[in-house]
Amino acid sequence: MKDPVVIIGLGQIGCVFANGFLKAGHAVYPVTRDMDMDAEATRIPEPALTILAVAENDMHPALDAIPQAWRGRLGLVQNELLPGDWEGHGIPDPTVISVWFEKKKGQDVKIVVPSPVWGPHAGLINNALDTLDIPNYRVDSADEMLYELVRKNAYILTANIAGLVVGGTTSELWDKHEGLAREVLADVLDIQDHLTGRENDREKVINGTVEAFFGDPEHKCMGRSAPARLERALQIADEAGLEVKKLREIFSETKR
Repeated sequence: MKDPVVIIGLGQIGCVFANGFLKAGHAVYPVTRDMDMDAEATRIPEPALTILAVAENDMHPALDAIPQAWRGRLGLVQNELLPGDWEGHGIPDPTVISVWFEKKKGQDVKIVVPSPVWGPHAGLINNALDTLDIPNYRVDSADEMLYELVRKNAYILTANIAGLVVGGTTSELWDKHEGLAREVLADVLDIQDHLTGRENDREKVINGTVEAFFGDPEHKCMGRSAPARLERALQIADEAGLEVKKLREIFSETKR
């Protein structure tokens, strides 16, 4: 048996990873909300990897609570993830995956595009996903992974926020409402530039976002979390002094 893997959070995505690591020959130890992480880290001080698979809203409290023994072997899978999230919690050199597959209760895994993985334990995640035939690939540099994270954020936020106006699918959003999508994307990328402290390559990010829109053309734009994502985006924009005119317009429309 290979070294064990700890998985914090056993929602749909956490369970996908658990299944993959089990099939790859690792014992899997789940950590749920009602368990003491420090006690579990005493029991399992040297796992091969600790996957943090909690929801985005729970990510920062969970990062605060990660035991010291697990901090050097942490894997992050959240949406709306950027380097500042782990750096702000003193997490050194995590392994990061931009998850481009979806799992809902009672449904098979649905692939949008292949999922990129970066970091010191990327090979473990590659192997686990390979056992499930989930397309993935290894990214060689932090800069490449930053692009992938910004791309995923642009996809999620643009689809969700524009979806509050027009609904429909991601392919319909681009085919029928490209102007709206581009306006939302521009505002979203202003926020991403602020959060990353750099000017991201907009043409590259937009092209990558459109590729994902058509990777799963029937993917619904607006999930249940869309209003919360818009409010969170506006909170960041307010703190940064960003105009994000289209996002504010959509927010006003949704509150009427």
